[in-house]
Amino acid sequence: MAKCSAMAGRSASFYPVQAALQQKLGATGRTRMRKVWKSSCLAALGLGLAMAAPSGAWAQQKVLKMQATWPASLTLYENFTYFAERVDKLSGGSLKIEAMPAGQVVPPFEVLDATHKKVLDGAHAWAGYWTGKDKTSILFTGGPGGTFGMDYTDYVGWMYFGGGWELYQEFYQSVLKLNVVVFPILPSGPQAFGWFKKPIQTVEDMKGMKCRQTGMAGEVWQAMGFTVVNMPGGEIIPSAQRGVIDCAEWVGGVEDLRLGFQNVWKYHYSPGVHENTTVGELIINGDVWKTLTPQQQEIIRSAANESFLVWHAKWQRQNADALKEMQEKHGVQILRTPPEILLAFIKKWDELAAAEAAKNPFFKKVHDSQRAYASLVVPYKRFYFPPYSFMANYYFPEKK
Repeated sequence: MAKCSAMAGRSASFYPVQAALQQKLGATGRTRMRKVWKSSCLAALGLGLAMAAPSGAWAQQKVLKMQATWPASLTLYENFTYFAERVDKLSGGSLKIEAMPAGQVVPPFEVLDATHKKVLDGAHAWAGYWTGKDKTSILFTGGPGGTFGMDYTDYVGWMYFGGGWELYQEFYQSVLKLNVVVFPILPSGPQAFGWFKKPIQTVEDMKGMKCRQTGMAGEVWQAMGFTVVNMPGGEIIPSAQRGVIDCAEWVGGVEDLRLGFQNVWKYHYSPGVHENTTVGELIINGDVWKTLTPQQQEIIRSAANESFLVWHAKWQRQNADALKEMQEKHGVQILRTPPEILLAFIKKWDELAAAEAAKNPFFKKVHDSQRAYASLVVPYKRFYFPPYSFMANYYFPEKK
């Protein structure tokens, strides 16, 4: 500041241009000019102090330890690391996410309780894993059937413009009594119907088969005649190789290729309607969330939304490449799921959902909310949006 004062006090002859300008401005103008000069000096001084003290800023850096329910080998985990990278960049390094794969701190299916207890600051997971606590959780994944035919855009619309996000928080905080905040982050569908050791054409063909499936979709398969076996993704291929299971559903595309399905079975059926808009979640401990500044909270929200959109676009490209590799390199038979089976699934899901709604008030509350939103947007899109298959079949006819 002394330097600024000294410069301001130097003779007019030292700065001839300023001297001429001051003479032209007169007394009032000269006073204003001195004020501007003083303000500029103060601003420069403040900037200099800020630049000279990086150690203080870094001392306030916050690191959140979060764990996923998936191994680092899966692309689902890449959604998590992309989110962590965006948080780091958007915060200028002041907020960091330590993204850990499944099992690093707790077993995969324990991340929700671990976040509630603050063993973890957060988690990257899928709400369908919590149906043992309350079956309402499956509805926050997008739900079997869409839900009610909704796609990803519709689901996000319901979440942010149809009351879904408020119900999401209410479910975890008031119904499950968990100290967490949750956000949608991972769109991982539409998912394939599954892999089979032999061809299927009807529901009867499926009866008695031992298949890996989870959540309420597993209950639907069970009701359709499957013998359902629930297991983590890492156990599927070894179980298939030992003959413990005859079929399995995982994700589809690149995820299935990385897991190694093509090495044990050659019949791959798609589409499925059990997870056509399935969505994974970001879970953050409630107390940890409150320690974040409003700006840091907004960074978390923005990074989650960006991860949802950008990662899904990348993932669809990866799935397209994977489908081609399955056929051309591994000899997998890519087969269309018989409509009879898909319709049977939806009907059975509706029966189970109605039964659950009759005894679970919060399930009914969420289910009704989704139906109300879908009743508005799904018919609208059916009218305005051309069927995807219309243009696909025109430009890229299916080989017979």
